[in-house]
Amino acid sequence: MTLTSEATSVWTGDLKTGSGQLTLDSSHAAEFPVNWKARSEGSTGTTNPEELIGAAHAACYSMAFSNILSEFGTTPENIQVTAAVTFDPAQGIVGSHLLVNATVPGISEEDFQRLADEAKRTCPVSRALAGITITLEADLA
Repeated sequence: MTLTSEATSVWTGDLKTGSGQLTLDSSHAAEFPVNWKARSEGSTGTTNPEELIGAAHAACYSMAFSNILSEFGTTPENIQVTAAVTFDPAQGIVGSHLLVNATVPGISEEDFQRLADEAKRTCPVSRALAGITITLEADLA
């Protein structure tokens, strides 16, 4: 079964002084203000597309890694993933760095690193982000 998820953005004004509102339509989970300053300089309380991509990448990676570990026979106790997505106003989105910390009983460091890399390469969001550099730093707790 395929699933299509939707979000809507409404923008008012020009790029530098305008602003927008982003709504998660499918889940009705949240609405977020967006603006250029938050995207190009950072701003507390206002999100940007890169933060939302980071949220998607972190969630997708944690699911993919959990599945890969379980299929390997080592069910994780927990997996914490932070995705740091970098935006350069001149070049656009240039990278996503996955910072992973997981507690996985009964796995060697070598297998953990190999499976962590497999999840990085195969998670659907990583595949969608194939045009940027994706790096991984995975720690076995």
